[in-house]
This record gives sequence, structure tokens and C-alpha cells, in this order.
Amino acid sequence: METILVIEDNLQVRENIAEILELSNYKVFTASEGKTGVEIAIKEKPNLIICDIMMPILDGYGVLHLLNKHKETYGIPFIFLTAKSEKSDFRKGMEMGADDYITKPFDGIELLNAIEIRLKKSRSLRMHIEQSKNEVNDFIANVKKITDIKLICDEREIADFNKKYILYTEGQKTRSVYYILKGKIKTYKNSDDGKEFITNIYTIGDFLGYNAILENSNQTEFAEILEDATVMMIPAENFMSLLTSDAQVAKQFIHMISKNISEKEDRLVNIAYNSLRKKVAYALIQVLEKYRNENNNNEISELSRETLAQITGVATESLIRTFADFKSENLIAIQANKIIILNEEKLRNLPY
Repeated sequence: METILVIEDNLQVRENIAEILELSNYKVFTASEGKTGVEIAIKEKPNLIICDIMMPILDGYGVLHLLNKHKETYGIPFIFLTAKSEKSDFRKGMEMGADDYITKPFDGIELLNAIEIRLKKSRSLRMHIEQSKNEVNDFIANVKKITDIKLICDEREIADFNKKYILYTEGQKTRSVYYILKGKIKTYKNSDDGKEFITNIYTIGDFLGYNAILENSNQTEFAEILEDATVMMIPAENFMSLLTSDAQVAKQFIHMISKNISEKEDRLVNIAYNSLRKKVAYALIQVLEKYRNENNNNEISELSRETLAQITGVATESLIRTFADFKSENLIAIQANKIIILNEEKLRNLPY
């Protein structure tokens, strides 16, 4: 049975929500103010949290801030419940990491739909993380069978990183290979005039940072957390020992990273030779495929126009104009911070 924590200072609202959830076969914890809510969340580790914004002692923003600082509660799906509807309030909550908003008054179906969407996404994400861990563990287990190399848990540190954290910089000495268990990371280079060009976006199951180790050189680009991420770090010495110890191990790793190399080559060809429309369409499809791995839908969310322009290799103004054309041609739809692909086939096969 999945558990939900409701943090709401209004007794009637709190009891109504709890009753609706219990009738829907959820186990419910409740708190009448933020401080108690944080304590319950840390102790019980619910599958989802519904939290009012305006509360005594500690408001909803403070609750989310504290939960994000605790490893036990970081990443739990979080829905704000509020009577406010100003855009600034929505924006502040989403920038802090909230997953959704429900504005009072609301009906039970709206509440349950929002909860199910977030829980479904959370279950899918946990499955991807477990699959990713299993893939690496299988890789290392295979290595142990055919070599004398030892890899203990401490040598494969797993850490959480917040959005915009710089994982490594251009010119930095390489110490680890990075494997993504959750979230997204972008790599980019800066031009002489300070413009940023995104060379790739990495997501769950991708390795990065290995080129510099293989070439025994410093990093040639920057790596920045694009979306809150959980990353496994394999020390450079152990990584090289793995690859050089046996041809079978090297072949297995090459197979795991070959897709990333192929994607980067295709992107460079697209930027160099395609028209503006085809450049933008190609970039949308490439980003969509990375997001679809997690969401299994046709939506791209939480990427700014500037970031998409840097991925595409065009000016932001040109990207926005092209988006307007695609929207008028019913190829895409734009809703707040989401881009919805309406006709993937046509985007993939634009004639010009």
C-alpha cells in the first residue's frame, strides 16, 4: 500500500483529503503544521507529500526546502495545495522542486488524478534507477569473474547533485567516470565571445567523463547538472584497470557507450548541414527520446528556450520563431513549461 503525507493546517480540509485518500486505498499520515510534517516525512518516508503553502510555524516553501536537504526525503513527489493562484507563487514552488500544484477549492477526482500521475512517474523512475544499478552491477560482476580487479562499494560512490551544480570543468584533471542513475546532465563548451554550446545531454544509464581518461588528458568541456541527478562515480584508476584487464570487458563497455558517440556525431552533422527548421526538429526529437525514457510520453518539460537553443546550435530568437511555425502547423503544442510533440513522424521527415 502506498503512503501519502498530508500537511494542512485547516482541520476540515485535512480530514477531507485524508478520507478521500483512505477510500482510494492509500495509507495516510497527517500533520497540522510544517515542522511536524517534516518530522513525519523523515520518519515514515511517504511515497508522496501534499502540503499547504500558508501555515503557521513553517510554511510550505520551508517544508520543501528542509525535505530537499535530507537524503531520506529528497526526491519524494511533492504537491503544493494552495488557495493562491498568482503566477509568482507557482513559479517559486516549481523552481524549488515541487512536482505539481492543486488550487483550492478542488474536487476529489482532480486530487486523485494529480496523485496518480506523480506516483506513476515516481514508480517508473525507481524502476529505471534499479535497472541502471543492475546494469552496472552486472558489468562489474562480469569483471570480477574474469579478472582480479576489486571494486568495493566505497570505490563506487553514489551522490546526489542539485540542478546547476558543475560536475567538472574544461581543463580539469579527471578523477572519475560518471554513470547517471537519475536525472540529466548537460556537457557544453564556451565560445570566445562567451556563448554556450551544448555538446550533449546525458540521462539515466549514460556514462560521461570517460574520454579524458581514455586519452590521459584533462576535460575538454564542462558538465553541469541539468535536472537534479543521482550519479555513480567510478575512480579513474579502477576504470582503466577494468578496461585494460580483459578484451571482453572493454568490448562490453564500448557497447554501452557507443550510442552516446553516435548521437553526438549525428548532432554535429545536423548543425553543420541542415536548414534551421530541420535543425530545430532534429533537436526536439533527440531531446524527446531522452525524456521519453522516463515519462513514456511525447512531452519535453523543464527545459528553457535558451537551453534548447544551445542544444540546437541556433539563436534563441530563431528557435522561438521556428517553434511558432511548428505550432501553427500542428507539429507541436506549448503549455507553460512543456513542449508537446503532436506529430513526431512529420518532425522526423521535414522536407526542408
